[in-house]
Amino acid sequence: MNANSYLLSIVKKYSILSEERIRLQSKIRPLYRELRKWAEDYIVNILPSGSFLKGTAIKGGNVDIDLLISLKNQTPYTLKEIYESLYHFLNQSYLARKQNVSIGIDYNDVKVDLVPAKKQPNVTHPHSIYVSKLDTWTKTNIHKHIKIIRNSPHRNTIKLLKIWCNLHGLNFPSFLLELTVLEALRKKRVLGIENRFLTVLKYIIEEFEYAKIYDPANTNNIVSDSIDYDQKTRIVETAISSYSSDCWENIVWGLYEIKKL
Repeated sequence: MNANSYLLSIVKKYSILSEERIRLQSKIRPLYRELRKWAEDYIVNILPSGSFLKGTAIKGGNVDIDLLISLKNQTPYTLKEIYESLYHFLNQSYLARKQNVSIGIDYNDVKVDLVPAKKQPNVTHPHSIYVSKLDTWTKTNIHKHIKIIRNSPHRNTIKLLKIWCNLHGLNFPSFLLELTVLEALRKKRVLGIENRFLTVLKYIIEEFEYAKIYDPANTNNIVSDSIDYDQKTRIVETAISSYSSDCWENIVWGLYEIKKL
């Protein structure tokens, strides 16, 4: 088996099939009723987002389902107040976790990340969300994010990098990881998942630590700022170690020994 076939077999083994995606989403469906109860008359919609809709979700590590809770622009509370209100509401029944723009819970054995957002006026998709690490707000457009990744020819490379991160215990937020792969391969004619993955590792080694990676839906949002220097350094050091390995088993590292499947 050549390198491309080997790596594609890895991606296939850890890809989440549509049947599994439907099963997981059905398990969290009752949560929608609770969220609508919290939002009351201000609710517009509850929108699935993230890796499941982008086609980049993988088995192993933590599989999260992302939900954007779209609220009317006229909702009479600040984004910070909305974020805190949702956290306290969820924390009454679950062990809620405050994250940068989302609140995480475990629901029916599924990890769910919930992003409360205000719909921006006079537009179809853009929303405003609270950024807790910076105590500010930013604009985002999950529909644009999903479209960019789903239409990308690099989804298998994204999945392989996610597998690599899980195996090495790296904290590499999914959206930042996806944009990093797209940036590393932008305007490059690189054929085969083998060469694409090596190109991504090389980009991480040479540029990732200081690169500015922007939200394609809002260039004022610097997605690369979502992790700190120490986290970036660990990702770079791991990429150096993997890139210098002499065989793919060592680069991907113990893939067939994962126990959490």
